[in-house]
Amino acid sequence: MLGPWGVCACWREQGGKLEGFHVKLGHLIRVLSSASRGPKLPRVDTFPFNYSATHNRIHRPRRIMGNIEWDAINEMDEYFSPIHTYQVCNVMSPSQNNWLRTVWIPREGARRIYIEVKFTLRDCNSMPGVLGTCKETFNLYYYESDRAVGSAIRENQFIKIDTIAADESFTGVDLGVRRLKLNTEVRGVGPLSRRGFYLAFQDIGACIALTSVRVYYKRCVGVSRNLAVFTDVVTGADSSSLVEVRGQCVDHAEERDTPKMYCSAEGEWLVPIGRCVCSAGFEEHRDSCVACEVGYYKPVAGDGPCGKCPQHSHSETRAALSCPCDSNYYRAADDPAAAPCSRPPSAPVSVISSVNGTSVNLEWDRPLDTGGRSDLQYSVLCQKCSGEGGPCEKCASYPGGASGGKAGASIGAGGGGIVERLGNAAVRFVPRQAGLTEPWVTVLNLVAHTNYSFRIMAMNAVTHLSNEPSPYAMVNITTNQAAPSEVLAIRQENTSQNSVTLLWHEPDQPNGVILEYDIKYYEKDNEEHSYSTLKSKNTSARVSGLKPGTKYIFQVRARTSAGCGRFSQNVEIQTGKAVPLRYNTMTIIWICMALVSGLVTFLAIIICRKRQGYTLPHYPSLLCVEHFLTLLYREFGEVCYGRMRLPGKRDIPVALKTLKAGYTEKQKRDFLAEASIMAQFDHPNVIRLEGVVTQSKPVMIITEYMENGSLDSFLRRHDGQFTIIQLVGLLRGIAAGMTYLSDLGYIHRDLAARNILVNSNLVCKVSDFGLSRVLEDDPDAAYTTSGGKIPIRWTAPEAIAYRKFSSSSDVWSYGVVMWEVMSYGERPYWNLTNRDVIKSVEEGYRLPAPMGCPAALHTLMLDCWQKDRNERPRFCQIVTVLDKLIRNPENLKSMDTLCRSQVLWRHWCVALCVCVRDSLQLIFLSSHSSSSLSLSIYDHLSLSFGGSLSSPQLMDRAIPDFSSCNSVNEWLDTIKMSRYKDHFAAGGYHTLGHVIGMNQGDIQRLGVTLMGHQKKIMTSVQLMRAQVLNKSVPSVHV
Repeated sequence: MLGPWGVCACWREQGGKLEGFHVKLGHLIRVLSSASRGPKLPRVDTFPFNYSATHNRIHRPRRIMGNIEWDAINEMDEYFSPIHTYQVCNVMSPSQNNWLRTVWIPREGARRIYIEVKFTLRDCNSMPGVLGTCKETFNLYYYESDRAVGSAIRENQFIKIDTIAADESFTGVDLGVRRLKLNTEVRGVGPLSRRGFYLAFQDIGACIALTSVRVYYKRCVGVSRNLAVFTDVVTGADSSSLVEVRGQCVDHAEERDTPKMYCSAEGEWLVPIGRCVCSAGFEEHRDSCVACEVGYYKPVAGDGPCGKCPQHSHSETRAALSCPCDSNYYRAADDPAAAPCSRPPSAPVSVISSVNGTSVNLEWDRPLDTGGRSDLQYSVLCQKCSGEGGPCEKCASYPGGASGGKAGASIGAGGGGIVERLGNAAVRFVPRQAGLTEPWVTVLNLVAHTNYSFRIMAMNAVTHLSNEPSPYAMVNITTNQAAPSEVLAIRQENTSQNSVTLLWHEPDQPNGVILEYDIKYYEKDNEEHSYSTLKSKNTSARVSGLKPGTKYIFQVRARTSAGCGRFSQNVEIQTGKAVPLRYNTMTIIWICMALVSGLVTFLAIIICRKRQGYTLPHYPSLLCVEHFLTLLYREFGEVCYGRMRLPGKRDIPVALKTLKAGYTEKQKRDFLAEASIMAQFDHPNVIRLEGVVTQSKPVMIITEYMENGSLDSFLRRHDGQFTIIQLVGLLRGIAAGMTYLSDLGYIHRDLAARNILVNSNLVCKVSDFGLSRVLEDDPDAAYTTSGGKIPIRWTAPEAIAYRKFSSSSDVWSYGVVMWEVMSYGERPYWNLTNRDVIKSVEEGYRLPAPMGCPAALHTLMLDCWQKDRNERPRFCQIVTVLDKLIRNPENLKSMDTLCRSQVLWRHWCVALCVCVRDSLQLIFLSSHSSSSLSLSIYDHLSLSFGGSLSSPQLMDRAIPDFSSCNSVNEWLDTIKMSRYKDHFAAGGYHTLGHVIGMNQGDIQRLGVTLMGHQKKIMTSVQLMRAQVLNKSVPSVHV
């Protein structure tokens, strides 16, 4: 900051972006060197370097060897405030070489420094007699060293930073009224590598006064982002460099992805990547992680906050990872930490029993307290009691409700016999005894006239965790009249491979009328898995559906109105073995006839297919395709619209690419080579092959039908009707398809908007693989061809010059496709000949940004047009860039300005726009050649003004002549935009001279909202400007 006494403080800015050095102008070293002296600088006077902000004494200058040098002078500004300056004004003498040098300044870790110089300079024209010796510039130098070297520096050791010129100069009139026209210039120097440096100011004959010199460097101030701390860091040495800084997670946080940010050359943090998350037991609060309060918990590290302890749980300390359950409450093993604690349920209520002979149906209601869970199940415990007040014993039962004893005798498959008795039947529970999900159960096989006690318990997933006995509801019942006694004397009457016939006698004690008999049977040793039952009203039954050669167990019981009696003892019977299959003569004859018939049918199908010309398996024949309309005429033949019918499927629209009549065998092979390439592709952004027909005329390739046709004609039909995001979406689809092709090793060689097809859903698909070639598995592989036509306007320079194609040459072509999309189908390079296009590209010209094109997209185009193919991005990188732009549409709002959109010289030239008397001239300064370059303004006008000057939309459109228009209204009538006459009049555009100076923003401010109309008007304005230039400034020599 410049104080009232001329103190130059080179600060660290309080906002955090600038680091600097504290220097006083009074501490500059003054050196005078005449033209006759040697290379070593003359003796110097050194003022002591002082960092004290209170030391403001300015040393008086003095003469050295009789010559006038830089002088330290105190003056008053126009507000009569004192200022301290260093001045020199030796304008009368020629060959001035006056030097002013600082003391040695420590670098303090800076890699790039900035020098801000504030000065005043007098206009040479305001001083008489100095025209040949007066200058209006001075030079700024620097010298690096590891220590202070004093006057030992030679003049030729200093490195020139720049020649400084004033934007404003003062005259004698300004001097009289003390009006100082202060100039401020900033220059950057880097990279610096020594411990310190000197600055020097060389006067070569100007009348100048230095009022302030500020030396500083920039840094990114430490910040906290995404729970990571990034410390202060000095910016990089280059103006475009980014310094990667890795962040450290704050206390109680851990890395989710490595946190990184980039420090830009302007001292700003860019592109945060990765983040930290709070550890378990901690939550985020104002860029830090704090412990969960008592009553809260967090089980795992993550972005989420601490959660309140679930119901019936608590946490006793801060930073809890979980909440233990309260007393008598539990969590099941598979319960999440966020689940509330629960307890075992109470006993079921309202038990109802219904006795039916020797069975009972039990029903009950849910417990009043389910314990806070929904996984409720029931179990039933059965006890058989001997009498009133007598002891009870557990009922015998089988798992799964099966019952019955083991066989005590068996009957062979060949004859009859009597089955011996065995054991008592077990109690059976339907559907089961434990694990019941419904509040009911049926208990079977009870003993008649017997007392039973049933205990019904409710359970859930935490019942087993409790040490308390489970509560239950109890009900006592007594079975009524006895069921029939056992069935005796079961015998086998007949046995076959899959059936058995059984006979038996009535029970000795039927206890009523026998209603029916139940026959139970199952495979031996397999009762626990499954068994079957059969009912019979007689004392015999035929059991069928059995397996041959298998042993079965059979049981029979009788049923009366009192219920079912006990099952009989087990009877084991084995079915007969399978008989080998025997065929008689007639059967063999029928089989032979069937085989012959099938063979004849198969041969008929083969012959029919050969006659239809079906050449490739899984491809439709010509008879399945119906031709409707011819869409295009191409060099190879026609492209037609048709419909294809497939067996069992509905008709689908297809595109038919036919080969013209009279083709040679080589032409046919080349034509079908495209189909063989397409058959390998399966991607939503690559055209899909439906089939090929080769043995019938005409030969055709069948592809999916794209309703909107080629991309270039589609864009021309809908000029200005899409948003930027929609256009970027089209480009993203094309890039995704090319990524797929390049990953497979294919180069397209003819990527252009005309070879991109658009369907009804605005999905772009890459097509036309007639020039495609497959590359070896090498990212740097290239394909060299000899002969053949090359699309010059879309082809990379190395492919034109050396016929060397690669995926990088496809990237160049993709950049041209991007330009076609953003210009709504304009012809690249407009009306320039192919020879001029090749020459312009080789000299460094590149297409400008189309009107309304975001700067980010034009920058991506320029990256695709890098001369060195190794510096171009890959398609996968292009897809990533476009995805970021789609996710962050605000980055698409920055448009190229008019002057920037006309810069075509990348890495080779710098284009300067100079406005002289309302005429725009283009000056191209070459950095690689000192020879003069003469450019015809009109020859390159289409390149310089966005391409709309020679052909706004179509390549063969004539350039209109507006010289006959005498007014704004006539001009609007000529371009058919007469609806905006009132808009131009209200905006103050009354003459064509006013209109020529308009830009796109002016057109929008007039109320022209339609993008297509804006483009049409702006194109006409640029064309009028070009015609004026062509007449007034035919060429410019540099």
